[in-house]
Amino acid sequence: MSEAVGKLRFREKFAYGFGDLASVLYWQTFMLYFTYYYTDVFLLPASTAATMFLISRIWDGINDPIMGLIADRTKTRWGHFRPYLLWLCVPFAIVGVFTFTVPPFEGTAKVVYAYVTFNLLMMLYTAINIPYTSLLGVISPNSQERTTVSSIKFLFAFTAGIIVSATLLPMVQKFGSGNEARGWTISFIIYGCAAIIFFLIAFFGTKERVQPPASQVSSVKRDLYELVTNGPWLILLATTLTFILFVAVRSSVTVHYFKYVVGTREAYIPFLGSGTYDFNVLASVFNTVGQVSSFIGVLVVNWFAKKIGKKRAFVIVFIIAIVSTAAFYFIDPRQLLLIYLLQVIGSMTGGPLSVLLWAMYADTADYGEWKYGRRTTGLVFSASTMSQKIGWAIGAFVALTLMSQVGFEANQAQSEASSHGLLLLFSLVPAAFGIISLILVFFYPLNDKRVEEMTAELIARRQAAGEQPQQS
Repeated sequence: MSEAVGKLRFREKFAYGFGDLASVLYWQTFMLYFTYYYTDVFLLPASTAATMFLISRIWDGINDPIMGLIADRTKTRWGHFRPYLLWLCVPFAIVGVFTFTVPPFEGTAKVVYAYVTFNLLMMLYTAINIPYTSLLGVISPNSQERTTVSSIKFLFAFTAGIIVSATLLPMVQKFGSGNEARGWTISFIIYGCAAIIFFLIAFFGTKERVQPPASQVSSVKRDLYELVTNGPWLILLATTLTFILFVAVRSSVTVHYFKYVVGTREAYIPFLGSGTYDFNVLASVFNTVGQVSSFIGVLVVNWFAKKIGKKRAFVIVFIIAIVSTAAFYFIDPRQLLLIYLLQVIGSMTGGPLSVLLWAMYADTADYGEWKYGRRTTGLVFSASTMSQKIGWAIGAFVALTLMSQVGFEANQAQSEASSHGLLLLFSLVPAAFGIISLILVFFYPLNDKRVEEMTAELIARRQAAGEQPQQS
């Protein structure tokens, strides 16, 4: 395949990345602070929060593919996927403010408020993020270009992660002035305004170039059949689900680990100096170090994947990330330097895994078109995003349920069993899920050579049918 086919200007790749800058302001908050916000700020019992999160994700299991089917069938002058960035950015930001506002009532009414606002926010997240992610599959017919775009997408994602890790808890403290709930609300007014701007940059700065074959007839039944018989996609789906469990279980208890296991420590922290730091600072530094390290890993993953192939690169870096995660079980929580060093190693190798996964999903969309002569990009990515959300749901549910079973009580000194449970959730439990994910990826059949052959054949088919993709 000619390298010139599907080449994108850097400014378009850069504009596309802003969509993840917006999305991850919220996704990173869900990852790192969902359990903390609802147990220690909103003051829901851990079991109630676990059930709410699980129900929300079950609904997403239905909602995500529906949104993919809708997006595939959306026809506007802007394309199938881009218009949702324009239409939904403002409602999404507004609902985000309500979600991170603690209402002035108690009991059942408070639980209902939590269910309604959180589920509405996640539905809007689905409705804007599924089309945004699907755009990766149609922005260029060139697989290597899509890998580059995926790398830039995740550079922006980890930039958002750095912003959330470094600023959210300090903003909550500053704007709350002793009222933590008020601080969360003001922080998400700021995040919401930023997200609107970022989504609009992605909308105005990108184009859709790969269209379904002109002869393709719309059929939901056939779309679903072709998805569930797409072997490479099924393997990648299972890999993603277990990979997200690897990430989600630990992320769900990160703040709790620092609050109840590490505690307040005297330490020297670059840029902050020597002092006595509580969990807010220690957890924020830990998460920020992780996001910066992931950012660095993403910078080099495209080069690494080109050298040895996406699948092999995925396996190598995943092994290092798993070992780094398991190691937390064996270190003393007073060894802050070692804790942060392991975070650097694990994040530098774990961060790029998402880049490779989403680039491979775009390849499975090509595979579906190659095999069946029909393209369902939105459905491929939406069902894949579903696995992410189910993984996060199960991860948070496992974490919150185990916390509840071992006697976790918010804002209290923890028992030995509770502290040990938090340590397991921060180390060996996620490592076990990582090993399962690693085993699954060995069965993924689309190596780079196979993808190049498949892409060349698809381009030849489109050219023969007079369906040239846009080049600018």
